[in-house]
This record gives sequence, C-alpha cells and structure tokens, in this order.
Amino acid sequence: MFFYFKKITVYNKERVPKDKPVLILSNHQNGLVDPLLLAVRFERFFYFLTRAGVFTKPLLAKLFYVFQMLPVYRIRDGWGNLTNNNAIFQSCTRLLSRGETVVIFPEGGHDLRRTVRPLSKGFTRIVLDTLEQYPETDLQLAPMGLNYANPLKFPDSVAIYFGKPVNAKDFYTGERNNDVVRLKSRIQAELSELTAVIPINNYPETLSKLETLNVDYLNPQAVNACIKNDFKVPVPKPKDSLVGIKKVFRFLLTCNFIMPYAVWKYYAQPKIKELEFVATFRFAVTIVLGPLWLLLTALVVGLIFGLNMALAYVLVSLIIVLLAVKL
Repeated sequence: MFFYFKKITVYNKERVPKDKPVLILSNHQNGLVDPLLLAVRFERFFYFLTRAGVFTKPLLAKLFYVFQMLPVYRIRDGWGNLTNNNAIFQSCTRLLSRGETVVIFPEGGHDLRRTVRPLSKGFTRIVLDTLEQYPETDLQLAPMGLNYANPLKFPDSVAIYFGKPVNAKDFYTGERNNDVVRLKSRIQAELSELTAVIPINNYPETLSKLETLNVDYLNPQAVNACIKNDFKVPVPKPKDSLVGIKKVFRFLLTCNFIMPYAVWKYYAQPKIKELEFVATFRFAVTIVLGPLWLLLTALVVGLIFGLNMALAYVLVSLIIVLLAVKL
C-alpha cells in the first residue's frame, strides 16, 4: 500500500475503542482495496463481511478465509443462498460477544459514485442479535468514511475519517422494527458526515460542477459544504507545481517495469467488467508482477555486469518507484 498510494491519511483513529467489541461500518467504493486499507492501518485483527460473489473461485475463497473474510449472500446470489447468512451472522454475533472487531459495508455493495447509498438492514440484524443473545456485550459502532482522490487513477490518495463511536445499547428497546429504523437512520447520518455525498437525483450535473471547481475530495466536509451552499464556497485542491517532474518519473517507471505494465494495460484491464475493481486488480498485478520483474531484471544485470551493478539497479529502481508515486 505504501508503494501504491501517494498518500494515506487516517483521521480520528483514536475514536475506535481498543478494549471493546466494535462493529466498523463504512461506505464502500473501491472493491477489495477498501478492506485492505483498513487491515494495514490498524493493529487490531478484523473480520470482514464480504460479498459472496468473490468467493466463487476455490483458491481465492481459501485465501479470503485466511484473511478472515466472511461471505455475505445477497438476492442477486440467488434466493436459495440467503439462508447461508444465518450461520455467518451468528458467527459475527459470537465474535462480537468475545470482544472482536467486525467490519461491514452496510450499503450492501460497492459503487464508485461519491455518495452514501441507502443502507441494508443486515448490520442491524447483527447488532440486535448480539444484544439479544449476549446482553452484557458493550458493543460499539464505529462509522468510517473512505474518500479517494480518484480511484481509477494511479497513484491515488485516500483519506479515512472515523466518527464518534455509537453505543449500540442506546438503540436496543426490544421493538425490533423501530430499532432497525433508528439504527439505519443514525448510521446513514454518520456516514454522510464522513464522506462526500453528491445527491443521486442530479448526480452528473453536481459532479461536473465540483470537477470544474477542482474540489479536494479528500476533504469531504468541505465538499459537502460546497454543495450545500450552492457551490459558492469552492474548496480547490492544493496547486501542483511538480507536474513536469512527475511525468518524467512516471515515464521512467513505465519503462523500467514494462512487462508488468503491459500485462496490466493489455491483458488484465480490458477484462475488468466492474470499474469498482480496477484499483483492486491493478494493485494485485503490481504487488505480484512488480517484485518478480524487478528480481528477474536484477538477476540479468548481475549476470552481465556483476553483483554491485545489480544491487545499484535495484536501489535506483526503488527510488524511481518512490518518486513516481509520492511526488
């Protein structure tokens, strides 16, 4: 992640309780990159509820289980599969009762649009079942907002915002229907404060105006204020004075890693059907083929010019990567 993102910033990380069971609730824009960011930026072990569609390949399914990812079935996965959620939700309930941390994306799917979509009630079932079965559990709900500068481009930057924890017991009265409505409403409002929310009914027009103003999507509060004030208070991105230098180092990066770049550009990228997975597959190609290509070329350099030249090549290559990504 350090070599992939230009900048990763986490705000109010201290708000996530360290000694209590926590259900982290986040918006979902960027495929498997969303949970990966959370996993590498926190010391606690997380269990991730993930859409069942990505578990169709046996090898990948085993890998996802190792990463503590649990499949959640939706209507699109078939009505017959929905009953499988009973066991998954029960597992989450037991985990939370033992003080673990579970992550769920309550929108029920991912979407690159900069908004918070209506929440599904799956997370409310986990919350209320936990309090019904284990009433002594001091369950905390941690709303989280993921904000990307441009998830389709490389390198990208991301800002992660945490809201104040919500005590789940404050929403448990025993009247489940009312509790579900109150929980969904509260978390929807919390998430809408932690990420940019562009109204869906006029999304293209609003997005176009924001792009014209060159707003900084890493500052969602300012973006939302801009929309609310009829675009009279634009918040532009910081000016970039290193455009020319960036282009030079990114050109060198492409030339030096020409094989991984070609595999991504002409083989992997054209096969991606959902734009939300562009960053996921780009990251996968980068993390697998990048190091292999570097070692292979270093081996060739070493056989021709000697060990010292091979080590120098590796060092220069890493410097090029850092400058191309971080500038």
